[in-house]
Amino acid sequence: MGNLTIIALTCLDPHLHTPMYFFLCNLSFLDISYTSLTLPKLLDIFLRKHQRISAVGCFTQMHLFLALASAEFLLLTAMAYDRYVAICQPLHYAVIINQRLCVLMVIGTWVVGFLDPVTHTVLTSHFYYCRSNEINHFFCDFSALLTLSCSRTQVVEHMTYIAGAFVAFPCFITTLTSYVYIISTILRIRSTEGRHKAFSTCSSHLTVIILFYGTMFSLYMRPKSMQSLDLNKLFALLYNVLIPMFNPVIYSLKNREVKGALRKVFNRKPDC
Repeated sequence: MGNLTIIALTCLDPHLHTPMYFFLCNLSFLDISYTSLTLPKLLDIFLRKHQRISAVGCFTQMHLFLALASAEFLLLTAMAYDRYVAICQPLHYAVIINQRLCVLMVIGTWVVGFLDPVTHTVLTSHFYYCRSNEINHFFCDFSALLTLSCSRTQVVEHMTYIAGAFVAFPCFITTLTSYVYIISTILRIRSTEGRHKAFSTCSSHLTVIILFYGTMFSLYMRPKSMQSLDLNKLFALLYNVLIPMFNPVIYSLKNREVKGALRKVFNRKPDC
C-alpha cells in the first residue's frame, strides 16, 4: 500500500512529475514486484501447509528474484547520479537530466537487470539434484538450491562473484563516488539552512542505499566458509519484506513534497 501510494501520488500530482519521482515510481514498482514474487508462496505455506512448487516455477522465481536485485543496483545508481547533478551542478540539471535520459536509464535498468541472471538460471536448472527435494528456504533462492545439487557448482559460485564485479561493484563505486562529491559540495555551503536543505534532498535515498547494499552484500557476497542457510533466510526476509515496506516510509516521512501531495489528495473536494 505504501508503494502504491507513492506511485499514485506521482501520477496524480503534476508537481511530482520530475526525474526524481520518476525513478522513485520505478523503485516502488520494483518493491511491489519483490513482495509479489515471494510472499504469496510463503503465506500459502503458512496457511495451507502447501509446501510444493514445480521445477519450472522454482527456477522462474529464482530468475526473477535475481533480475529484480540486479535492476535495483542499477536503479539506485541512476538515482544517485540524479542527486549528484541536482546538488553539484544545479544550473545544468534540466539540461543533463532530461526526459530522454531518464527513460533510457530506466529501460537500461530493466533490460540489463533481467539479462544479468540468465546464465545463473540456465546453469542451475541443468544441475543434477540428488540429495533432497526439500529447499531449506521460504523461496527458491539459488544458494539454497546449490546445497541440494550433486553437480559441480563451483562455476555458478564463481559467477556470483563475477556478476558482483561487473554489476554490483561498479554500481557501488559509482554511487559512493557520487555521494563523496555530494557531501563535499554540501559542506562547502556556508549557511546552515542551505546545507540542511541540500542534505534533505538526498538523505532518503542515502538511507535506502545503506539498507539495500548492507543486506545484499551480506546475503550473496560473503565467502562460502561464512555461509549459513539460517542466516541467509534472515537476510532474505529482511530484504523481501522489511526493506520494501520501509522504502515508502523513508521517502514519505522525510519528503515535504510527498506529504504535501498526500494532503492535497485527502483535502480535495469532490466536484458538484
